[in-house]
Amino acid sequence: MAVSSSAIFSTFISPQTVPFSAKSSSSSVRLILPTNVRTLRTVTQATASKPATGTRQPRGIMKPRRVSPEMQALVGVPEISRTQALKQIWAHIKEHNLQDPENKKIIVCDEKLKKIFKGKDRVGFLEIAGLISPHFL
Repeated sequence: MAVSSSAIFSTFISPQTVPFSAKSSSSSVRLILPTNVRTLRTVTQATASKPATGTRQPRGIMKPRRVSPEMQALVGVPEISRTQALKQIWAHIKEHNLQDPENKKIIVCDEKLKKIFKGKDRVGFLEIAGLISPHFL
């Protein structure tokens, strides 16, 4: 039998107990011990995933979408994925040192960020994803 590279070996231990009479001085002693323990090895076929046929189109948050003019002024492109937009927003925050020095979870907005974040002066970092949603058309 040929075994493919995607096969998985499974090992099972199968105890088969056979009564064993011990010859001893006392006839009332009877021991039952496993006399034959077999190791069975079976081959189970793994479900192989479909091989990649070319590149797949990005979906969901990885798919580039058109953005609003305010977002375009910050990221510099008319179409961008949500993940890339978040990366560029964080790069802008780090580059201009816009995190609150006492609480790094708070972003102090400059003029570009205020346009995106509904005019707020301070934004929590967990709010960012929700505040940029209306800018994806």
